[in-house]
Amino acid sequence: MEKGVTMEKLVALAKTRGFVYPGSDIYGGLANSWDYGPLGTELKRNIMNAWWQRFVTGRGDMVGIDAAVIMNPKVWEASGHVEGFTDPLVECKKCHERFRADQIDIAKACAKCGGKDGFTDPKNFNLLFKTFIGSTEDTKSVAYLRGELAQAMFVDFPQVLMSSRKRVPFGIAQQGKCYRNEITPGNFIFRTREFNLMEFEYFVHESEWEKWFEYWLEQMKSWLDFCGVNKEHLVFHEIEDGERAHYSKRTIDIEYLYPFGQKELYGLAYRTDFDLKRHMEVSGADLRYTDPKTNEKYLPHVIEPTFGIDRTVLITLLEAYTEEQAPTSEEGQTDTRVVLKLPKALAPFKIAILPLSKKDELAAMAQPLADRLRSRFATDYDETQSIGKRYRRQDEIGTPYCVTVDFETLNDKAVTIRDRDTMEQVRVAIDELETWFAQKL
Repeated sequence: MEKGVTMEKLVALAKTRGFVYPGSDIYGGLANSWDYGPLGTELKRNIMNAWWQRFVTGRGDMVGIDAAVIMNPKVWEASGHVEGFTDPLVECKKCHERFRADQIDIAKACAKCGGKDGFTDPKNFNLLFKTFIGSTEDTKSVAYLRGELAQAMFVDFPQVLMSSRKRVPFGIAQQGKCYRNEITPGNFIFRTREFNLMEFEYFVHESEWEKWFEYWLEQMKSWLDFCGVNKEHLVFHEIEDGERAHYSKRTIDIEYLYPFGQKELYGLAYRTDFDLKRHMEVSGADLRYTDPKTNEKYLPHVIEPTFGIDRTVLITLLEAYTEEQAPTSEEGQTDTRVVLKLPKALAPFKIAILPLSKKDELAAMAQPLADRLRSRFATDYDETQSIGKRYRRQDEIGTPYCVTVDFETLNDKAVTIRDRDTMEQVRVAIDELETWFAQKL
């Protein structure tokens, strides 16, 4: 990671430039609640769209669904979430701050208040967000906000199979919000109580699970490379027997070296046939698959790659954040340039149109040009402050190309294009811009 990248710097840039804001800010905020601003929304959407094209629409063996957030509570009972989706909770006896028992040393003083009165005995804390359906709040109306995306893909398996006519091996993909009543959320958008996931369940014959596990591991590595992640910042952690989730026979946590330590980024799990078997037992529905060639009837086994959208946004920003010395307008002088070297496909804006002056004649050319390019490329328009400050502003939000409309443009009908990463400039005719950018973006 580039020297100088700290969470403090990144959070400040994210707020100032409109990537991520503190939630409910004018009311004093809400702990670990974050809102995506205009640029953050575009970055997140670009990540989601690129993922969907790569893993769903770009393949013939994958289909997508968009399931309800609130499902029949029996789904979560069958999956084991109601009974076993827990973290160990302890509470400081002095300040009553709550912590996960597996993440602190309970023999030491409280990290919040410094008290040495000790902690309560650990007790299981269920992470599912409970809610109620209807006008009464009783056991008959209890429901849950989904704690993961996976269960809908298992529950919808027979309907997807029937309507899509896919054959094993194939996958069901989904993107969306999930909710977990985390005891200790924190570190910006790394761990929050409402978060965004994208994942798929890939259904295979049991005899082929190892082949597909290795295949999807390589595909996840390829995706991280696309996101601009330095391989040296990744750790592939094989989870040992006894530490894996109860449904998993093999799990690899893909961890990242964040400024606050080595933590989980993505996960890859072999879930066997646990989920389909449980839902078949509890619901009574036949979830077996019949091979049209061999007539073998069986429950498919599942490989599950899970990608956190918010964590992808976070590591993409961390990898892109760069501080470097760059020349100023004064000859021989330099200053520190902050630039987000985002992959071009993910940058919120691809092009910025910058008229050298606010004078009517330049604006009269620049505005229509921005409108024209905007129909094909995400394009910003900026005419305030000096051209140098506008370049720096576009650098900070990761715009790959700045187009300067200057007084020469009035005569030669050409503009100057500046590259974000190299700061090199080229002169290109206005009529050739679409073709030029189509080759670069």
